[in-house]
Amino acid sequence: MSEIRRFGVIGTGVWGETHLMTYSTHRGAELACICDLNEDLLRQRAEQFGVSCWTTDYEELLADDDIDAVSVVTPDFLHREIAVAAAEAGKHVLLEKPMATTVEDCRAMIDAAAASGVKLMVDFHNRWNPAMWGIKQKVVAGELGDPQMLTVRLNDTIYVPTEMLSWAGRSTVIWFLGSHSVDLVRWLFDDEVSRVYSVSRSRVLTGMGVDTPDFFLTIVELEGGGVAHIENCWIMSTSMPTVFDFKLEMIGSEGTCFADCSSHRMLQTFTPEGPSYPDVAVRTEVQGVPAGFGVHSIRHFADCVIHDLEPAVSVADGLENTRVLVAIHESAQSGQPVEVQR
Repeated sequence: MSEIRRFGVIGTGVWGETHLMTYSTHRGAELACICDLNEDLLRQRAEQFGVSCWTTDYEELLADDDIDAVSVVTPDFLHREIAVAAAEAGKHVLLEKPMATTVEDCRAMIDAAAASGVKLMVDFHNRWNPAMWGIKQKVVAGELGDPQMLTVRLNDTIYVPTEMLSWAGRSTVIWFLGSHSVDLVRWLFDDEVSRVYSVSRSRVLTGMGVDTPDFFLTIVELEGGGVAHIENCWIMSTSMPTVFDFKLEMIGSEGTCFADCSSHRMLQTFTPEGPSYPDVAVRTEVQGVPAGFGVHSIRHFADCVIHDLEPAVSVADGLENTRVLVAIHESAQSGQPVEVQR
């Protein structure tokens, strides 16, 4: 049995809870300390997960020499300072996607991790999504022939930018959902993006006082000739059965794959209280143990720390993802195709 590794979590909100669930139940891991600026939420999480160490100051958490690794689950534009400080403190780092909102910030975190010799991974958890993994295996086995076209539709209801995220006006749906979409494009094609052309509109959310685009429609060209179309919005009706709509289609020279990860959930219930479509894929619980691909990616990072393994997602994946997302924003603003700068 390997020595127990101690983990900290910085940011305990909606997705931070997934990290807390994972570390607190994973063999070889101990949830040692948690941090959040919201003290009321922090107290609630500490009681919920039985954590005695909690603080509103991330530097206090990082000063604990007994903590081996941290998850940084803060808004996308607040990753650099915390991740660099964590690396300099000798902690392995798991970053929620996207890695950062500038290439400069990505490089700063990569350099800090390399200088300290710590692991750095971005949580692109759809690489653990059974449907996406299945498509990837078909591509690798050559069953689709040469990949030609990919369509990714990943949208949220308007609840997300208006109620779930207090910081939506400081971000975009491309950072929030497009980061997943672009990672799937790179991963499934096993190729780099050369050029993007994107169109966005800001009409619905700005009228509600949330200063962020409603949607982006993006064409992505890859170096090997493949083409992808990405649809990302967060203005779908809240009457949708689920908070997100996620579909993917890959067309190869010899085969085609379709994935529907939202509309046809495995579990649907209908009671006097109304219908419900609980999540049994991303984050769920089976016999008292957290499960789902959102948990598995975090568990993979924990295993890498516990057993000194290399993460399946490289720092180059995080950097390239941000490069493409930056180009998408530039294209939407200019109205012109943009070459991805490397």
